[in-house]
Amino acid sequence: MKNLLVIHTGGTISMKKDSATETAGIGSRNPLLETTDTLTDSSHLNVIEPFHKPSPHMTVTDMVYLKKIIEKECSEKGYDGVVITHGTDTMEETAFFLDLTVRADVPVVLTGAMRASNEIGADGFSNLLSAIRTAEEEQAKNKGVLVVFHDDIHTAVDVTKTHTTSAAAFQSPLAGPVGTITPNQVLFRYNPLLQNKLQVDEINKQVALLKAYAGMDSSILLALKDMAYDGVVIEALGQGNLPPQTTQGIETLIRSGIPVVVVSRCQGGFVYPAYHYQGGGSHLRDLGVIFCNGLNGQKARIKLMAALMNTKDRNELIRIMEN
Repeated sequence: MKNLLVIHTGGTISMKKDSATETAGIGSRNPLLETTDTLTDSSHLNVIEPFHKPSPHMTVTDMVYLKKIIEKECSEKGYDGVVITHGTDTMEETAFFLDLTVRADVPVVLTGAMRASNEIGADGFSNLLSAIRTAEEEQAKNKGVLVVFHDDIHTAVDVTKTHTTSAAAFQSPLAGPVGTITPNQVLFRYNPLLQNKLQVDEINKQVALLKAYAGMDSSILLALKDMAYDGVVIEALGQGNLPPQTTQGIETLIRSGIPVVVVSRCQGGFVYPAYHYQGGGSHLRDLGVIFCNGLNGQKARIKLMAALMNTKDRNELIRIMEN
């Protein structure tokens, strides 16, 4: 019998809907605490609840705390796997941070729900059972942190929330799911490339996330310098291009020692310095902009914060962010 750690943090999966207001909210007690132990007869589940909050309330400090819990509990008690229930709005960020930093040789699986526990068609318990089954599976080892939703298994690097209400809200646009859960099996399709781990014991860096748009200028970028931000991630246009009016702000930030990282605002594809007009990717690279491939803006922000906790050296930041 497997020995699993189940960590409840809150989110829709732990909420109930009020029939009078037609809204879901955090109650005095998490309904999952009453039913988790009935979900499996193949594992012993040790359940803890360090948080009970909606996912928009999650912070990077909370993520660091989760990392420390996982490493401490797995080291001291020899768990075979970890399952985390989490709100969906920021689940991909927590999953990505844990994938980047947790050092534990067991499957770590996140899941949640799009419908509150007392709604018709509530998906939380089904997703939780699927996550437990995935954490029990030997093949789930050495695949990084996983997100299980709607019978699909995603890597933390590739997964993103793509729909506001659908029960199948999570997708992996570039790579597709790494696995699938059937009534009888947990099936994996491929072995993903794993991230290089970063040592992080705290996060105290401020990194802004901006989305590029037609006619964007330098005003926000210059304001970030005045606000003493430690780094900036920009979801750039196309392959990694920006309006020409932004280049003054970008040059000012980089001269001030504030790294500027670009990803694409497109859902698919990669950034590449293909154009050399003012604001084109090649021009931005010449200015000192760092290109980060395979991540959306919110994950690149997490990675840059973690990287800045390890180094301020530009070449080392490039190595970390580009790999």
